[in-house]
Amino acid sequence: MNITSALLIVDVQNDFCAGGALAVPDAEAIIPVLNNYIEQFMQAGQPIYASRDWHPPVTRHFKAYGGIWPPHCIQGTKGAEFHPDLKLPNEAEIISKGMAYDADSYSAFEGVDSQGRKLAVALRERGIDHLYIGGLATDYCVKHTAFDALKAGFHVTILEDAVRGVNEADSAYAIEELLRLGATKGVFQDVTHAAA
Repeated sequence: MNITSALLIVDVQNDFCAGGALAVPDAEAIIPVLNNYIEQFMQAGQPIYASRDWHPPVTRHFKAYGGIWPPHCIQGTKGAEFHPDLKLPNEAEIISKGMAYDADSYSAFEGVDSQGRKLAVALRERGIDHLYIGGLATDYCVKHTAFDALKAGFHVTILEDAVRGVNEADSAYAIEELLRLGATKGVFQDVTHAAA
């Protein structure tokens, strides 16, 4: 791991955790692990990005308007907030996605930062070429984010100890597909060793 690496935390929001509108099984288990990664990346002076679903109240993403999902992560609601135990630093770059009426935006690469730049543009401006990706859910937003990262030419490491999926079989298949496309996978000890 070097200075051209960044940590990308995908959608660790209240609505995807216990008690939320679309809770991912065992989601809270990854939060202490992500906090360890956050600390490590901060100590190494490496950027941290965190994506969030940031839906309007009316969107074709929701069942009531033709989509497949119940309302979740609506802008300005408690459910859209990052989980309170996730220790995001103030300097973390927030990537907001799913803001358009007709956009599902599973991938963080469809989101924008606080300056309105697409994620790929923001990463390239900082010289980042390797993303370490964790978060929720492995078989949806993590998968789509990692696919788009690979497609855009970034190196990708899936943090196996810092992801959880909705469906175990689908999640395992998603990781297999990503590995076939050139991603690698690792856990905290591997990444720590690589940084040494």
